[in-house]
Formats: sequence, C-alpha cells, structure tokens
Amino acid sequence: MTTATTVDLSKAPSYKTLPTKVVFTLRDYRLYALSIGIHSSNLHFLYENDPCLSAFPTYPLVLAFKRDNHGVSIYDDAGSDAIPGIPPLRPQHCGPCTVTGVCDKGKGMAIERTAQLVDPKGVARPYATMMGSAFVKGRSGWGGPRGPATAGVKKLESLDPPKDKAPGHVFEDSTHPDQAILYHLSGDYNPLHIDSEIAPMAELECSIPHGLCTYGHSAQAIPKTFGNSDPRAFRSITGRFSAPVLLGNTLVTKMWNVPFSSSSPEDKSQTRIFFQTFAKERDFLVINSGCVVLQNLSTPTQSKL
Repeated sequence: MTTATTVDLSKAPSYKTLPTKVVFTLRDYRLYALSIGIHSSNLHFLYENDPCLSAFPTYPLVLAFKRDNHGVSIYDDAGSDAIPGIPPLRPQHCGPCTVTGVCDKGKGMAIERTAQLVDPKGVARPYATMMGSAFVKGRSGWGGPRGPATAGVKKLESLDPPKDKAPGHVFEDSTHPDQAILYHLSGDYNPLHIDSEIAPMAELECSIPHGLCTYGHSAQAIPKTFGNSDPRAFRSITGRFSAPVLLGNTLVTKMWNVPFSSSSPEDKSQTRIFFQTFAKERDFLVINSGCVVLQNLSTPTQSKL
C-alpha cells in the first residue's frame, strides 16, 4: 500500500554518514568468490597459495553489509544513521555513504547514494566507489522528481544493447539451490534470502537469492570472457535489477562489445561490454542496462591483494 510521505529535499541530498570501519581476511573474499559462482578453473580467486591470488573486483559491495563484524549479526546498529528530511525507515544495511538524490517513483521512494572504500591512513584515491539506489515500498506521493534526482549530473548514455545486433558472447551457468547460503556467509545476513517464512512478509512466494549475488555472478562472466579473468582489467560495472532470480535458476549473460563514442586515449585503451542477464527457466530479464569497462592489458597477471 502506498503511503503519503513528506520529504525535505533541502536536507536529504548531500547527507553524509560517519566513516565506518570494514575488516576482511583472505578467507572472506575467497568465500565471496565461491558464493558468486566462481569455479576451480579460476583458482586465483579461491586458493591462498596461487601466485596470482586476488580479490574479485566486486567484493567491496558486500563490505557495507559486513562492516567490521566477524560474527553473524542481523542489522546490528546499521539503522542508527537517520537521513535528515526523510521520515524514519526500518533499519537498512548501509555502509558509509553520501545521499545524492531522492526520487518519488509512484510505488515507493528511491534513495540514491554513493559510498567509497578508502584507506584509513588517508590515501586520496579510493579503492572502490559504489553507487546505487535503495527502493522503499510505499513511501511515495510527496511530489518529488521521478529521477534521476542527483543535481549536477548529466543524463547518462543509454546502456541498452544494440537492437539490431546479436550478442557476441553468451555465458551460461547454473546457480546452486544453496548458493544464497554461501552469499549469506559473506556478510549479508538478510533473512529474506534464506528463511522461507520471511519471504511472504516481503510479498514473495519463496526466498530469493541476494540481488548482489546475481550481480556478482554476472560480473564474473565478463572478464572471464574478454579479460582472461584478470582482475586488473576490471575498471567499472553498472547494471539495473529488473526481476528477481529464483534459487537454482540457470543464469544466461549475453554480452555485446560496444566501442566508446569518443576517441580519447583513455577510451582507446579500454573495452566496453554491454550485458543483460536472464533467468533461463523462466526467460526473465533479471539484470538490464549492464555495462562493464575493461582495461586492455599487455602484462601478465600478478598477485593483487
């Protein structure tokens, strides 16, 4: 049910949470790699004695949930950061972030946010920058922008694949019915994805895998296909969830090599891949407007921790 909500757009955007410590070990990001479907053919993401041992590039996404906790903690104090101008919401798993916009989507509210993983010793360049939207059902009707609401940000180029061109590559891989349990152990302890009694509370018939688990599963298909599974090649990824996946679904990731529209030296040194991911058994598009940018490499893979 949609509930009328009052939002003060003069306060919510640009709100910044306090920095939050995150902690991880070699075991943590190896477990993450396993939970997003990386197989033994890529031992450099899974085996501590591999000379090219690396964290898979999307691992920072789970750190906002895990934080510095090595135990099993649901929500913990993650809901203590109230966002000015927005009525209190139920506790959400949020790492340190800046609110960049708030949208009224008609059926709910979308909160745009950006978080960075930085060196606590003060290194200027962040290890990773993560941008996303949290959708809150029912909080709408306040007359805000439909989106994007971020001020000063130009409209993004369409990331839809060419309509007149078949995908150049297709990666198909089955997910395990218990894959959500593995991802759960990476630090995202939302019971929705593991407890079938919780699902009806979210208007779902059954538990579903974590969206970011599906996102990581799609992400690992692109460098495996185009970049020799070298994590150094991975520059950025974006995508939009369009439908939930069911546990055990086969994921089909379709990929198009789409050159950059500009001819700058930076763009010439990179490869841009548009992708879509489908749940094969239902023929549902589950991730749309996907794009991965890969750096063209000419040197052998080295350990990157």
